[in-house]
Amino acid sequence: MKGDATTLAEAIRSGRLTAGEAMAASLAAAASHADLGALCHIDVELAEREASAADAEHRAAPDWFAARPFCGVPTLAKDLGGPFAGLPVIAGSRLFSRDRPDAPDSDLARRFRAAGLLPFGLTTAPEFGLALASEPAIGPLARNPIDPARTPGGSSGGAAAAVAAGIVAIAHATDAGGSIRVPAACCGLVGLKPSRGVMPAGPAFGNHLGGIASELCVSRSVRDSATLLAAVSGKTRGPFADVALAEPRTGVLKVGILCETGPELPTTPERSAAIEAAGQFLEARGHSLVPVAWSDVEAMAKASAALFYDLVCTNLATLSETPGIDIALAEPVTQAFAARGGALSAADLWRSQTAGVLVSRNLWRLLDRVDVLLTPMLASPPPPIGAFSFDHADADLHLRRMVSLAPLATLANISGFPALTLPFGADSEGLPLPVQMFAPLGADLQLLALAASLEADGRWQHRFPVAGLPS
Repeated sequence: MKGDATTLAEAIRSGRLTAGEAMAASLAAAASHADLGALCHIDVELAEREASAADAEHRAAPDWFAARPFCGVPTLAKDLGGPFAGLPVIAGSRLFSRDRPDAPDSDLARRFRAAGLLPFGLTTAPEFGLALASEPAIGPLARNPIDPARTPGGSSGGAAAAVAAGIVAIAHATDAGGSIRVPAACCGLVGLKPSRGVMPAGPAFGNHLGGIASELCVSRSVRDSATLLAAVSGKTRGPFADVALAEPRTGVLKVGILCETGPELPTTPERSAAIEAAGQFLEARGHSLVPVAWSDVEAMAKASAALFYDLVCTNLATLSETPGIDIALAEPVTQAFAARGGALSAADLWRSQTAGVLVSRNLWRLLDRVDVLLTPMLASPPPPIGAFSFDHADADLHLRRMVSLAPLATLANISGFPALTLPFGADSEGLPLPVQMFAPLGADLQLLALAASLEADGRWQHRFPVAGLPS
């Protein structure tokens, strides 16, 4: 491992590095890696002001850094999701302008800052997050640092590219249909989609996707994701009850392993082998493996993808009716999604939502048989740039392309259950071999504990060091 956010924070806390020096290194790395298209907006004045203020706080009260796990660590927000003050989000679309009035911090943004993180820019996302690649027509086009001819994934692709390249060690990300986990899988990072109800989502930022979206980060280590989760989760404001995080169980766990694939889940041999290897690794450490057939999850996967599709389409149809919004300025496939949403009947949406409720029930029943479910994250390597073009009006085709790359991604979003991906080795081309794990609602820490065990085996090494980290 070539460093993570925790290591960088320790260097700043100990005085080997100042927040200003760390920020200067991130700005320099952003410039040197500009060809990756990871960042769509940088505010140098904000960066210098945030770092200077952090260093001044440290000088005045050294305990200020001690109470913040990521003291003085530069980070980036995503150009989609709850706002960070000073960083104007436009969701990768020409429908909005970065000149519009600044929005205040969301609850989550305030918690990022309270953890010591210093946001200074926005990462590239596809228009309204509608792809598992990050190539908005307004630019820039995000590339994978491991192989720039391939996508870093989406919709948090810019975030993943920035973290994998070491521009920053950790970055804000969102996940409504795999958008944390797919980019993490493409770039060899850790991506946790938290349980529904664990993360704050307000008060100014409403959830426009029926509860399927979560926000957290992409990171270079399990411990970074675990630390940030602990710092920003819980005590959400609003009319909904918190979902408490359960302590991880010790002793033998029943690990369900998806052992049968079919035409709907055409994982490459290397990716199937990675799932088997991860299962064998956990079995060798005392856990028991329980075979799970594709037929056990097939209906859930299809219903999840269908409801995701309907919710996204109706959301965009609603947006298109907003005064001052000209949907004709959107990219063609975005317009097609909005048109489909406008034509969707209430009865059809109701049937889709009812099927989504059954997804939660049926996954709950499956996870009553096993403690954790181990599955593929991606069916193939990260696809080449251009694989998720927006220059057509076939919304059905666009959805099929997303499902074919990540067949089980939307299952976590529709069910509300937590899911985590991390790399467990590299393929013959040096690309990461990601695995995915699901757990019951509130069992996020169980996933992190198992992921830490897999990570410790050291089968994946980051290609790029973190900017500013002392050697």
